[in-house]
Parts: sequence; structure tokens; C-alpha cells
Amino acid sequence: MHQTQFFASPDALAAAIPDGIKVAIFKDSGAPMEAARALVRRGARGLHLVTVPTAGMIADLLIGAGCVDVIETAGVSLGEFGPAREFADAVKSGRVKVKDSTCPAIYSGLQAGEKGIPFMPMRGLIGSDILASRDDYETIENPFSKGDKIVALPAIRPDVALIHVALADRFGNLWIGRQFEQRIMAGAAHRTFATAEKIIDGNIMEDEKLSAACISSLYVTGIAPAPDGAMPLDMPGHYPMDLDRVEDYAVASGGGENYQVWLRDHVFAKPLAAE
Repeated sequence: MHQTQFFASPDALAAAIPDGIKVAIFKDSGAPMEAARALVRRGARGLHLVTVPTAGMIADLLIGAGCVDVIETAGVSLGEFGPAREFADAVKSGRVKVKDSTCPAIYSGLQAGEKGIPFMPMRGLIGSDILASRDDYETIENPFSKGDKIVALPAIRPDVALIHVALADRFGNLWIGRQFEQRIMAGAAHRTFATAEKIIDGNIMEDEKLSAACISSLYVTGIAPAPDGAMPLDMPGHYPMDLDRVEDYAVASGGGENYQVWLRDHVFAKPLAAE
């Protein structure tokens, strides 16, 4: 019988995520930042990162700390704070391989993984440069309409889906609110690890107001408490982005001594959420 494991901290959870695997991470709003910092502290290496569907600081941090070998993404940027310089430098140097994609393609691949089918058809990529860089995307004929071309996208089956949620319970259920992409991630992944703002004793699946927006414990491998676990990014309904901290990161990134000092002060010295 499946039973969700509870970890004392994000660092204990990160210790259960091995090197060299495919890890899907949620986009910046509500991203599992403390879990990512815990992976950096652990010295994770060789990860194949799948961003759902884009990413910013969380992907840039994992790349800058040397945790990532491959990134499958529709884009990495710090938005109004400028380019993701650790990502850009790693790609230019060849240290990280990019599997270029689009937002719909990422979602389609995960949906195929969730459904247990080998691929998902998609039309929108035809005529784009994406097909030239992805030899695993196949243009095939629509079997129901001769001469009609369509692209077959391989299923994305992450070894681990890594998410942060507002609420979890002692039964292993996760409340995800409006972030329904996280349910697709959990369904597609072999294992799901989550950090949570709060863990309650009751069963949220028995609450009619909450149960419709839950991931069942059947899909959840492990949970760790992490109050403010998305900081310095925002957590919808809980806290806004800390603009000063994100700007500090943007200024320090791009390699060199300043970035190593930032990692020392904000990742290795103590959890950023505790500042």
C-alpha cells in the first residue's frame, strides 16, 4: 500500500532526490525555491531539468550552482530584472544542453506522460525552427486525413516532479489551488516531492471546498514543511515577490566572485525563507 513519506526539512527531502535524473519544476509563481536551495546545498549534479513550462530564478540558480546538465524549456528569464545570466553563460559555454520547446509542447508532452501514451499530436510547431533542433519531434501524417501533417511529441515522464504547495495534510494530500499544472506534473512523474507552507492534521480530501483542487496522496512520494518556501518569489494568496531580493540575485548572477558570495550568504549560510 502506498504511503507518503514525511521529511523533517527540505534538506532531508533533497537527500532523497538522486543525481542524474529528470526533474520537472513548476514555473516561478509558487516555485519550490527552498527545495531548489536544498538541492544546491546537497551538491546535486547531472540533472535534466524540465521547466513547466518556463522558468526564471529557480532554473538559473540550479544551473549556476552546477546542478544541471540538460534543460528542457520554453524559456528562462528573470523578466523585468533582465536575462537569466547563469543560464545564458552555461548555454554559451556548452556546459548545459538546451532542449528547446514551447509552452504548449511542454504541456502536451506531460499530458501524454500523464495518460500513459507514447506521444501527443500537436499542429502548432509546423513551420517553426523548433523542429530543426528537436530530432525527437516527428512530423507524421494525420491518419484520418491524407496529406495533413501533424507533429508527434514524445511523452515527458519526469523521474521527479518537484512542487511547492500552500497546504498539505498528514495523509499525504496536497492542495494546489488554481495551479492545476501541478496535477499534470504529478500524474506524469514517477515520483512527486512537495514542500508545503503548512501541513495540517485533517484530511483535505474530505473538505468539499478544497478537495476539487487537490493532488491525491496516491501520487505523492514525499512532503517537507517549508514556510515561505517559494521566497523570494511569490506564493499566490500568501505573499508577494520580494523585489529587492530578486534584484540582488540578478545583480550578483553571471558568474564570478559576486555570485559565489551570494550563494554563500543566501543558500549555504541559511535558508533564504528564514531571513
